[in-house]
Amino acid sequence: MREVTSLPYAIREEEHLWIPLSDGTRLSARIWRPVRSDDEPVPAILEYIPYRKRDFTAVRDSIHHPYMAGHGYACARVDLRGSGESEGVLTDEYLEQEHVDAEEVLAWLADQSWCDGRTGMMGISWGGFNALQVAARQPPSLRAIVIASFTDDRYADDMHFMGGCMLSDNLSEASTMFAHTSCPPDPAVVGERWRDMWLQRLEGSGLWLHEWLKHQRRDEYWRHGSVCENYQNVQCPVFAVSGWADGYSNTVFRLMEHLDVPRKGLIGPWSHKYPHLGEPGPAIGFLQEVVRWWDRWLKKIDNGASEEPMLRVWMQESMPPFTAYEERPGRWVGELSWPSPHIRREEFPLAQYRICRRGEQVDEQELTVESPLSVGQFAGKWCSYAAPPDLPYDQREEDGGSLVFNTDVLPERCEILGGPVAELDLAVTEPVAMVAVRLSDVAPDGRATRVTFGMLNLTHRDGDEAPEPLVPGRRYRVRVQLNGVAQVFPAGHRIRLSLSTSYWPLAWPPPRPVRMSVFTGTSHLELPIRPVAETDEVMPLPFDEPEGTPPIRTTRIRPGEERWTVSRDLVTYQSELRVVKDSGVVRFDDLGHEVGRHVHQRYGWVADDFESVWGKVEATMSFRRDGWDVHTVTSTVLTCTGEDFLLHARLDGFEGERRVYSRNWAHTVPRDLL
Repeated sequence: MREVTSLPYAIREEEHLWIPLSDGTRLSARIWRPVRSDDEPVPAILEYIPYRKRDFTAVRDSIHHPYMAGHGYACARVDLRGSGESEGVLTDEYLEQEHVDAEEVLAWLADQSWCDGRTGMMGISWGGFNALQVAARQPPSLRAIVIASFTDDRYADDMHFMGGCMLSDNLSEASTMFAHTSCPPDPAVVGERWRDMWLQRLEGSGLWLHEWLKHQRRDEYWRHGSVCENYQNVQCPVFAVSGWADGYSNTVFRLMEHLDVPRKGLIGPWSHKYPHLGEPGPAIGFLQEVVRWWDRWLKKIDNGASEEPMLRVWMQESMPPFTAYEERPGRWVGELSWPSPHIRREEFPLAQYRICRRGEQVDEQELTVESPLSVGQFAGKWCSYAAPPDLPYDQREEDGGSLVFNTDVLPERCEILGGPVAELDLAVTEPVAMVAVRLSDVAPDGRATRVTFGMLNLTHRDGDEAPEPLVPGRRYRVRVQLNGVAQVFPAGHRIRLSLSTSYWPLAWPPPRPVRMSVFTGTSHLELPIRPVAETDEVMPLPFDEPEGTPPIRTTRIRPGEERWTVSRDLVTYQSELRVVKDSGVVRFDDLGHEVGRHVHQRYGWVADDFESVWGKVEATMSFRRDGWDVHTVTSTVLTCTGEDFLLHARLDGFEGERRVYSRNWAHTVPRDLL
């Protein structure tokens, strides 16, 4: 990334100020704005998240907020109620209180003398979620949003559930927030009351996973904040962004299809990161694109930003699996509208272990599979945060426990853009069952790279609101939606469809092993074919190189570490996936305090005992400077029986080596056809 030190406007930074709310709570904000806004008011941009502006997101914030301020905007980075230095307690994600607070913050920004009354919201992940949710509430000052790595459907397409299957990210992300809500405010900002504020958080933030586990089907809890319930509520322009290695690319397609406002979609090769910091690359000049978007909709500058293709995506070239690539080969392609009239959805019948040619006649045949619990140990994460090592590895070992269908060797290049679908005629042996569907690119040497995947809890075959148990032996026809993708399958390769009855630990398995029958002749694979001859003439000039303002100064005190280890004891049949994400210890030079983060995730099972699966996440968060030394340790353990989920958690808070707070939780939650 090119560091920009010369900007169109000189800027002023206010490192901390309080934004008062109507109930007396104050939120902590950091503001960057043009100096000339004292006399010439400018639009304001809000990023509103719970991840501690003073340290955890400070480096990232220092790259893009001063950049936008230097292009004529007042940028506010605000910590949610109960996070960072903001007052109050944070008890769950996307609550009504969070939305009301956001509306008050926007009104406060619009009312400042340096703001011209127009506002925008931007954010990635949580900040993308709540920007879209707040836009649907139509606050009067909000004129446009820029959102990355977000969803419009909190139940069906978030880190909680996929196709009605519970994701292990439900545990890991709940544990992430368990750790974050335990963090103290900085006494350098809030003074001596920091300890009281901290203890209030430790006591009041609660165990979010318990709440999430109580809602295993789509209900009002998940409908709240799900913009898909009524897309017409969004009445401002939307710039929607994600990456193929991210977990949230499907939402970009849906917003392009269903919104009725000026909108633009962008999907690159990236994981869960802003595109100017995108990994794997190529990273792009995203901040330049963002400024153009703001200029068009907040300053009404006719700069052509609204005349570009509705959807721009990175068409990925074939790559071998588990390659630690810095950049993903491919090219940018564009579509003027979505769904695109250029995409042909073609059906390919399934025969015995074959994906047949279109129109080929196939006799009915019953094929069966009962997958071992080991299928899924090389699946990577549902949502990649740092590319390798959390992307899927070679699928051949997974395919050994799956029902596999291959095309013939491709005589010519094939490109797809959109979401494949597997339509299956099937029967199962248990009332609760799942199917995981993987689409892979198989090279001539046999290596298999997972391109996309989907899952379906078969009790959710008719919808997520009212799942129904299956009748063992009865045949059902189901459609399994796979994640959208833009992918090239080269000539000489094969396309592979793999079906399994478990996919642990990416998704929690059903209560008991399931044997599934799939019937050929009435099952097929549907691919969104983008003709190779399709021109890219609709594309504008290539993206600029990534740039931003210089990041704040930090010093690494202790290096971090990342590990992803699979082990199996051939005597006891115990298997385990261990994931270590250790950020080390970093000193923020201007503040003089040191921050450390260490997370250890473990997922285990014994042989093919479906009641033996368990997950455990431990996290340590530490904060230190002269006269202040605090750390918290959180632990969350989720196990199960055939009937229940068993949840145990612990929270300890320390000043120095003295434990000042400790609490334990134990909950039993019935399984709801899961």
